[in-house]
Amino acid sequence: MCARSRCSGVRILIREQNASIMFAPGDKAKRMRSSAFIASMAMLLFLAAPASAQVGAGRLSGVDVPALPGARGDILPGGPGSVLTGPALQNPVTALRSARRLAIRALIDRHGDVVDVDPRGEPVVRNEILALSPSPVALNLAGAAGFVVIRESMLGSLDLKVVSLAIPAGLTPGSALKKLRRADPDGTYDFNHIYFGAGRTMAASTDDHGQVNAVRARNEAGAGLKIGLIDAGVSATNVWLDQARIRRWGCDGQILSSPHGTAIASLLIGTGAGFTGVLPHGELYAADIYCGMPTGGNALTLVAALAWLAQQGVSVINISLVGPTNEALEQAVHALKKRDILIVAAVGNDGPTAPPLYPAAYPDVIGVTGVDVKRRVLPEAVRGPQVAFAAPGTDMAAAGDEDALVPVRGTSFAAPLVAGLLALERGDGATAEVPGRLAATAIDLGKRGPDETYGAGLVGEQYRVTPGSR
Repeated sequence: MCARSRCSGVRILIREQNASIMFAPGDKAKRMRSSAFIASMAMLLFLAAPASAQVGAGRLSGVDVPALPGARGDILPGGPGSVLTGPALQNPVTALRSARRLAIRALIDRHGDVVDVDPRGEPVVRNEILALSPSPVALNLAGAAGFVVIRESMLGSLDLKVVSLAIPAGLTPGSALKKLRRADPDGTYDFNHIYFGAGRTMAASTDDHGQVNAVRARNEAGAGLKIGLIDAGVSATNVWLDQARIRRWGCDGQILSSPHGTAIASLLIGTGAGFTGVLPHGELYAADIYCGMPTGGNALTLVAALAWLAQQGVSVINISLVGPTNEALEQAVHALKKRDILIVAAVGNDGPTAPPLYPAAYPDVIGVTGVDVKRRVLPEAVRGPQVAFAAPGTDMAAAGDEDALVPVRGTSFAAPLVAGLLALERGDGATAEVPGRLAATAIDLGKRGPDETYGAGLVGEQYRVTPGSR
C-alpha cells in the first residue's frame, strides 16, 4: 500500500508558446570588498556563531531580521555555498539543518533591494503580490486600492492565470496581502515566495571516483521515457551528462550550470565510467528557475516551469526544492495531479521537529526523505505524514559541476531516485496505481508499516553510488 492516502524589482515575461522566460538585470551594485572576505564569509554561512560575531542585523518591512554570521555569502542553488567546504564539511548535519534559514538571511542582507520577507520571515520578491485568476472586478478593486499590474502570466496548460501586482508605497507585504483579501474575500492572493535547494554537494578531492555494482553498470532503463526537473542549471559539458538527452527551459536560452542541479540531473539520467542514473536512456526536461538572479526560485517562475513541463508530456517531475506553502504553487500542483502527472519532492533538511516544507507537504505530492548507508534516516530530515518514501540521501556520489563525482547529502538527492523509479514503474501507462506498486517493493524501516519517518520504506538502495576514498 502507499505510505499515505494522498499518494493517489526583477521583471519576468513568460511566453508559454515558446517556453521562454526573460529577466531584466538585477541590481549588482553590492559587491564584496575583498576575495578574502568572500571566502571567510562563505565558510561561516554554515556555522553557528556567537552574538558578538554576528553582523547584518536589521529590520525589513516591519519584520526583525536576525543577525547573520557571514551574511554576504551566497548559498542560493548554483552559488558558491551550494558546495560544503571546510568546517561545514566536518559537520554536514548542522550545516544542512541551518542552511535554509541562513540562506534567507544572507539573501536579504545582500539583496534587500529586491528581496523582502513575509510575516513568517519567509523570503519573497519585494513589492509583489500574486493574484490567481482574478476577475475584472477584482482587478478594478485592486487598482482602486493602489495596486498596479506588473505582468499577467497565462498558463494555459494549468488552466491558471497569474497576475503580479505591485504593492503601493508605504505598505508592508503582510498589510498589502490583508488589504487585497479584505477588498476581495473570494479572491486568491499570496506572496511571490522564494524556494531553496534541499541538500548540498561536497567538495571533491582529486581521487574521488564512484564504485558502482554490475547491475547498475548494465542499466539501460528509461528509453522513451520523459522526466521533468525543476532546479538550478544543469551542466551541458559534464562527462556523466554529455551523452544525455536534455531539453532546457529558462534563463533566456543560457545554460548557467550549478552543482545542485547537475547532481540531481545525474541521479536521474547520468551515465558514464563508474556512474549510472536511474534513467540513463530517458529524456530529461530541465527547467532552471534561478538563472543566477537574487529573486530566482520564486513561486511564479516555479509555476511557469510546471506549466512548461505539463506541455511537454512528462510523466514525473522532480522538485528538490523547499519553502513555505503558496497559493499559486498549490493550485499548479493540483492541476498537474488532474493531468495524471506525478510530482516528487524532497521533504527538506530543517530537522525532525520542523514544520512541513513545500511542495513536498501538499497532498498531491510524493514526499521523499533520505537515509544513510546503514538505512538510518538523516538526522536533519523533516518528519511527518508527507513522507511517502525513503531513498539514499548520503554516503553517495553524484556528478559535480565539474568532471568529478562528488559526495552529496540531503533529501534533495533522495528525491530523484524515487522520481526515476516511479517513471520506470509507470512506463507509458496511467499513474493512479504507480505509488502503491513502488511501495509494495519498499523495505520497511522503523515502526512496522508506513510511518512519518520512513514513509512506506526504503527504495532505490541498489542505485547508490558510493564515493571513492578521499
